[in-house]
Amino acid sequence: MSEPLGPSYYAASIVEASGYPRLEGEHRVDVAIVGGGFTGVATAVELAERGYRVAVVEANRIGWGASGRNGGQVTGSLSGEATMRRQMRRTLGEEAADFIWHLRWRGHEIIRRRVETYAIRCDLKHGHLQAAWQPSHLAALRDDFEACQAHGMGDHVAWLDRDRVGELLGTRRYHGALRNDYNMHLHPLNLCLGEARAAAGLGALIFEDSPVMEITHGAAPAVVTERGRVVADSVILAGNAYHRLERRRLGGRLFPASLGIVATAPLDAATAAAINPEDLAVYDTRFVLDYYRLTADRRLLFGGGANYSGRHSPDIAAELRPRLEHTFPQLEGVAIDFAWQGMAGIVINRVPMLGRLSPNVYYAQGYSGHGIATSHIVGEILAEAVGGSLEAFDAFAEVRHWRVPFGDRLGNALLAAGMGYYRLRERLR
Repeated sequence: MSEPLGPSYYAASIVEASGYPRLEGEHRVDVAIVGGGFTGVATAVELAERGYRVAVVEANRIGWGASGRNGGQVTGSLSGEATMRRQMRRTLGEEAADFIWHLRWRGHEIIRRRVETYAIRCDLKHGHLQAAWQPSHLAALRDDFEACQAHGMGDHVAWLDRDRVGELLGTRRYHGALRNDYNMHLHPLNLCLGEARAAAGLGALIFEDSPVMEITHGAAPAVVTERGRVVADSVILAGNAYHRLERRRLGGRLFPASLGIVATAPLDAATAAAINPEDLAVYDTRFVLDYYRLTADRRLLFGGGANYSGRHSPDIAAELRPRLEHTFPQLEGVAIDFAWQGMAGIVINRVPMLGRLSPNVYYAQGYSGHGIATSHIVGEILAEAVGGSLEAFDAFAEVRHWRVPFGDRLGNALLAAGMGYYRLRERLR
């Protein structure tokens, strides 16, 4: 039996729940996708729009993993961008910088178009602040502001000093901010479910409650479950932090980190206007950051920190309440109606991992906390690769990634130690 969606605000506010069948018997398609999160579903829409016969096979429910549990912020931040830029020069030459800049914003375009085309009700809103936690963080924000202006985004971005940030947020915690009205925030589970409905409407087969036991390789690879199988011309593995498939090739490369979020009771209109009058999404500039926004029914949805041990925290509400109240002292004692956690897939160099396990079996994973926009970019890249256009896919596939020996447990321990180092360095800046 599949696991329920969990105790999140998102699960409690679904517009239309999924109800796809379990995989039984044998099916033949062009492309079989393992994983019903954003990567799998976004890729299914891309492929179905191009005329491919697609099947998505999900162990639990569509959006069950991190895709339905995250902070809901769609920003132009690519994890591992500096490493990406450096390594992609080997395959793309001087075009690497422009390629990566385009990637930063391509996910926004795909999501906006898809929400409009398929009338997906996911509370899509524009407006985001990246807020400087320390004065020493202002220089990097300023560089990003100037880069946006240089690339023709001047109408979408604004530089805010400390006083202006204080007018937009009911906190004095920050020293300045970059405002970006091209960035978005939304209800991620409703987006994922809406895209799945779009894929199904285009003819895709979607199966839930169907854990994949193995992927068989060959001229016609297959996805095998307890009760059925899907035979395809190509297979895409899109399970990220939750699957345990193909460990011989993929083990030691990606590590789960538990991210926690709480949602308060609905705030009255005056309180919501006092803490966030323009309904902006926010995250700060720390390496391990806090992020928050208001929901459609005026709850403060607040996430922060990360547990890099690979295990969930025992009481995420107790851990996050002090951070929430430190940011907004006026919310001291506010009721927390929802508290939940999800596993993000962390890659050591923070660059998303795309590659092949065999000539017609692809994988994509490891967005390191930047999954909504990135997964939609990756969905487009995978669809192009299946169709034979490999330039963008190969640019990612050629990136060198660290592999930690002796199993994932050691990797999580090393990751936790590394995060401790970065936290300490950040305090000393």
